[in-house]
Amino acid sequence: MDTLQHFYINGQWATPSAGCTQHDIINPATEESVGSLPMADAADIDAAIAAAHAAFPAWSETPLETRLGYLEKILGLYQEKLPEMAQAISQEMGAPIGLATNLQAPVGMMHIANNLEVARNFTFEEPHGSSIIRHEPAGVCALITPWNWPMNQVMCKLAPALAVGCTVVLKPSEFAALSANVLAQIIDAAGLPAGVVNIVYGDGAKVGPQLSSDPRIDVVSLTGSTRAGISVSQEAATTIKRVSLELGGKSANILLPDCDLEAAVTHGVRAMMNNTGQSCNAPSRMLVPADKLAEAEAIAANVCQTIKVGDTTDEATEIGPIANGRQYQRVLSLIEQGVKEGAKLVCGGTERPAGLDKGYYVQPTVFSEANNDMTIAREEIFGPVLTMIPYQELDEAVAIANDTVYGLSGYVFGEPELARSVANRLRTGNVHLNGAAPDFTAAFGGYKQSGVGREWGKYGFDEFLEVKALFQPA
Repeated sequence: MDTLQHFYINGQWATPSAGCTQHDIINPATEESVGSLPMADAADIDAAIAAAHAAFPAWSETPLETRLGYLEKILGLYQEKLPEMAQAISQEMGAPIGLATNLQAPVGMMHIANNLEVARNFTFEEPHGSSIIRHEPAGVCALITPWNWPMNQVMCKLAPALAVGCTVVLKPSEFAALSANVLAQIIDAAGLPAGVVNIVYGDGAKVGPQLSSDPRIDVVSLTGSTRAGISVSQEAATTIKRVSLELGGKSANILLPDCDLEAAVTHGVRAMMNNTGQSCNAPSRMLVPADKLAEAEAIAANVCQTIKVGDTTDEATEIGPIANGRQYQRVLSLIEQGVKEGAKLVCGGTERPAGLDKGYYVQPTVFSEANNDMTIAREEIFGPVLTMIPYQELDEAVAIANDTVYGLSGYVFGEPELARSVANRLRTGNVHLNGAAPDFTAAFGGYKQSGVGREWGKYGFDEFLEVKALFQPA
């Protein structure tokens, strides 16, 4: 059976309805098709919702240890399929195989393991005065996930939802269907009760509104664009359901006047270019003391020359292509816009990287002498493009950092005490101090138009739980 040509609904590989169209899966490194998948119509989505709705009563009352036993099975099967998962991610969205093997695929396992630990230490019921406070599963959850970190975004939603007793309809990006299909095989082999996890592919602009407006859906958890977040929120409002949103970002990276400039710029450039710049929390605005801007430009240009762009099957490759043709054209357009608006092009640009005559490849690109009113400083480019903005005083740097509709992440590099003080002033959901890596047990999410709610660790549990107070006679 070609499982990619089937949805996973009610514990079975479901044949798509007659109205389904096909979506061609293009390897962005070669621009060649690596398969196709059906795009669900309304009947397929309805069947998935019905299955999850029917499965919820029994699954929500299944003992915690039984639910966690299924998660442990999923973790073990995922481990067995790790090479296959890495290959799928590399082929579908262009991650270099080294990145796919060492981070993109394993991060899904990290979230499962973290959620197993959280669940075993979580207080689902506790006394409160003369009352009892219960944390109960919120219900049927629609999970809508993107292509840029496919298993990270799937598992930081799916693992806590299953752990607390929710049932799920998962709609992964059609640009990340290969990895989703590997996951569906894992779910099937784990033997969860029918209807607990349902996986359908489809066009987000069509599927999202149906999932968000259906009264049988209790929670919608979306990672995606601000436009998608607005749509989900509007559609969900008619049935007053819970909505969790992890949206875009335009994160500032403040280099303090006392910082080690070589180390700070090197880290900032490499963090920006990681995953070909396709991370919502990427440090895309580098705020540099004005008197050090020229030196920072030279360091950034040198770093970009050392980054290997190319063949995604080569373990040495650090940057692959942009994930799809539509996004590729957007990145090129925004680079052109930066030049038109007068930013200084330090390195990179719209020409293909040397030796690459096919694939959606973009050179590591750095702009400088920018200001915060330029398009490249305000819009999320989602490609390997860094914008350097000079500042005179630290208060100005904080003001520039906060002058954005987004508030997902921030970065500060310099003396630890001052860096912490600056971080406290940033209107963002998280801040990386002096090159610190993300902590998957901490809270992840944003302020303002970067979203609503938090994911990861125990904070991710709250998105899938309702709180009930049992009042007892004193």
